[in-house]
Amino acid sequence: MAEESGMFMVPQTVGSVLCCRCGIPMAPNAANMCVKCLRSEVDITEGLQKHVIIIHCPECDSYLQPPRTWLKAQLESKELLTFCVKRLKNLNKVRLVHAEFIWTEPHSKRIKVRLKVQKEVLNGAILEQSYVVEYVQQEHMCESCSRIQANPDQWVAAVQLRQHVSHRRTFFYLEQLILKHNAAASAIKIKQMDQGIDFFFSNRSHGVKFVEFVGKVAPVRSRNDKQLVSHDTKSNNYNYKYTFSVEICPICREDLICLPPKVAASLGNLGPLVICTKVTNSIALLDPFTLRISFLDADQYWRVPFKSLSTSRQLVEYIVLDVEIVSSEVNVGGSKYCLADAQVARVSDFGKNDTIFSIRTHLGHLLNPGDYALGYDLYGANSNDGELEKHKGLILPEAILIKKSYEEKRQKKRGKPRAWKLKSLDMEVDDRKGRAEQEKMNTEYEQFLKDLEENPEMRFNMSLYRNKDYQPSEMTSVADGDDLPSVPLEELLADLELSEEEEGGSDSMME
Repeated sequence: MAEESGMFMVPQTVGSVLCCRCGIPMAPNAANMCVKCLRSEVDITEGLQKHVIIIHCPECDSYLQPPRTWLKAQLESKELLTFCVKRLKNLNKVRLVHAEFIWTEPHSKRIKVRLKVQKEVLNGAILEQSYVVEYVQQEHMCESCSRIQANPDQWVAAVQLRQHVSHRRTFFYLEQLILKHNAAASAIKIKQMDQGIDFFFSNRSHGVKFVEFVGKVAPVRSRNDKQLVSHDTKSNNYNYKYTFSVEICPICREDLICLPPKVAASLGNLGPLVICTKVTNSIALLDPFTLRISFLDADQYWRVPFKSLSTSRQLVEYIVLDVEIVSSEVNVGGSKYCLADAQVARVSDFGKNDTIFSIRTHLGHLLNPGDYALGYDLYGANSNDGELEKHKGLILPEAILIKKSYEEKRQKKRGKPRAWKLKSLDMEVDDRKGRAEQEKMNTEYEQFLKDLEENPEMRFNMSLYRNKDYQPSEMTSVADGDDLPSVPLEELLADLELSEEEEGGSDSMME
């Protein structure tokens, strides 16, 4: 403003003085000494710790925060830096400005931290100085790790997951959910049992947390019990072993259900013949003749439990002869359905008889004449379900279609590896199982992988990884994969694996 008005401005210069010790020109300060002379005169880091010993557990990678707290922290993490700074004594005499790690060899058992501190010195002058603190790691296992090392089978809480069905499809799905959310990270042992899986934990709270997780992803009921292991009469301490028995609802996806009259009435006279389309912490039930859907939570189910009329192991393959759309396509419960009248015949009847069934199906948007479908054969089934007798005047349809079948198209790609793969839990398997039992499990797992390819909703809560062994063939024609469901490549994750050779090579390079 002064220049614009034409006023004369006197240039301002910062004066300088001579240092009282060495005589060099410098900016004036309260001590009248330059920085070098001031540091030689005063050391603000005097009396501060520069060597500290910390206790590190090599098994769980945690550090002891006295008196008995163990803190998990990775190298050069914010948590470890906070832990290191808090271990320093007399740090309140100065003002901490900055802290950072200095790189050290991972196997050196040394952690170095550079600290920058400030303090008021002579005549009110503020001096800033940096110094290095060296932390020496002493290896010592924490209580839980030492207990596990002494006896790996010594558990405190056991969670017994059970489902009383003739297949393991639910546990294949549940295993992927556990891996996705890392729910079994604190388990010390996982064991595969006949109708379920056992999880063993070193702490009761870990078992309770795992039971809560299972209750959020599946309709379950649980009970717990405890057994006295030891008792110290002097200190009045009790040691217990806790057992949690978790039973998963026996209703699975694609099961055909005949609802009890009370349950059907509570759901607005749904059914009574319904299909289970989805199982989370509630059960989604679809009426295939009216496209009505209802959800049954765990409390409602266990209040009046019921079983399936037919399971997925009883599915029969049909060929679609004719389809006539009855209603337009609707979105029910996040899935698309369309009512249609269809004429189907069992594939097993070809060459034997000309039996044709006229049925109503909810798959009108998927089926075309000539397609194959899987469904339940109620015409030739001999059902002794007690719930059917309670519904007087109920006329059973000859067949109920469940899903479209791609088995014929998969025959062309049989033997070829998939472009994706799944991880599995590190669990103990009983080697005494027979060959037939193992083949049955492999068949069920293969069917589970096919279900993942056909159902994007199931893949939503899972982590699928790229298969390194997969090599796309240039000779494969477009017709081979036409209309065959598959997993898009953008849904796959890169699987990071470090082999022992690479680890050894990197160690030798660092040495």
